Amino acid sequence: MSGHVGSRGPDNLGTAEVPSDGTVVDELAETEAVAELLDVGQSLFAQGETFLASLLRPWNAYQLIIAIGIFVAAYLLRAILGPRIRAWMATREGWPKWRMRILVVIHQRLQAIFFVALIWGVVLVMREVTWPSRSYLLGVIATLATAWLVVAFATRLIRSIFLRRLVRYGAWAYVTLYILGVVDETERVLDTAALQIGEFRISLLLILQGAVIIGALFALARFVTTTTTARVQANENISPSMRVLIVKVIQILFYALAFYFGVKAVGIDLTGLAVLSGAIGVGLGFGLQKVVSNLVSGVIILLDKSIKPGDVISLGDTFGWINTLGARYASVVTRNGKEYLIPNEDLITNQVVNWSHSNDFVRLDIFFGTAYHDDPHVVRKLAIEAAKSVDRVLSFKPPVCHIVGFGDSSVDYILRFWIKDPTGGLTNIRGNVYLALWDTFKENEISIPFPQREVKLMGDPRDPPDME
Repeated sequence: MSGHVGSRGPDNLGTAEVPSDGTVVDELAETEAVAELLDVGQSLFAQGETFLASLLRPWNAYQLIIAIGIFVAAYLLRAILGPRIRAWMATREGWPKWRMRILVVIHQRLQAIFFVALIWGVVLVMREVTWPSRSYLLGVIATLATAWLVVAFATRLIRSIFLRRLVRYGAWAYVTLYILGVVDETERVLDTAALQIGEFRISLLLILQGAVIIGALFALARFVTTTTTARVQANENISPSMRVLIVKVIQILFYALAFYFGVKAVGIDLTGLAVLSGAIGVGLGFGLQKVVSNLVSGVIILLDKSIKPGDVISLGDTFGWINTLGARYASVVTRNGKEYLIPNEDLITNQVVNWSHSNDFVRLDIFFGTAYHDDPHVVRKLAIEAAKSVDRVLSFKPPVCHIVGFGDSSVDYILRFWIKDPTGGLTNIRGNVYLALWDTFKENEISIPFPQREVKLMGDPRDPPDME
């Protein structure tokens, strides 16, 4: 019987006790993960117990007291010297902004700077006069403080507050673990806390690494795009519309590269997301048709240069100049200070009057009339001289005046003149020309008639005629 059982036992176990869905494998993986987590936890606990026990030694307690005293001294120095340095900074009015920003950052970290300087001085002195073990703990604290200070200064280059804090706290945590020598154990603990769906596995370590790396790459991309944008905008050889297009392309390119390399750096395979991203793209294409249309219209506007920042346009009842061209809309500022956000699609599909498309010259027309007894030759000459006397009217494109008809009570004229600054307004220049006409006609006794009607009251035909 023993031989019979021995020959079939393993086969039975292999076919009956292992389900086809891999439940036993998952349970074994979970058991190994828990065992590894307990093992790492015990290791960290042992190291922490050893560290706390070392603090009970007299020389380590002395070092902690010295570190606390140095911290208090740094605080006092900050309280004494901080206001004086601040007052000295206020007198540096002619300094460049970048130099003043550096001084402000240094002033904000004065206590940390004083602490690092003092503790390293104490460590160097103690290493010369006593055993290295008597200053070991102070050396660790000094290294930590220096690393934290360097990280704080380096992350000030990141303008985004969220990205700055993300990178700063992540770097602080890493350098602290690295200096304390527990990086491997911490990575094992964070990697054990994971979620696995099929072949896809994501752990807490992967999330933290991805957040810090992508945040740092996004900060670098922001810095590069800001610097490049400033240089592109300062290049006068590039048209304004092309500047906007170049800036948009640079921003999209660098941020996309930052995201791609950040995801690849943490070990996430993007090939599995291709089908999902395609399906999402189709859904977004139907749901965000207007948004996509505005985006495409914005690119077309930038490419054909039909509208560019600074152009004066009219669209319906809106008259103003283009302030900015965005990815979805164009900002148009009117003379009364209102800012209209016009979708790019409207600028493509509707009729837009661009007053400064090829050049800034704009011709304006005004109409007026004079009495029939005034000489038309004199009226035309006086009207042209009146228009020339207005500041914004161009002299090298002289005004012209023509008779356009004989009205019921006046001879009708049209006065045409050119300006080159439509952003300065059109109504005000017309008003100034009308005022100049009024003054000129008044001085030369040219009358501006207005319609007159005579009302004649007829008597009642039934009344008897007057016999007298």
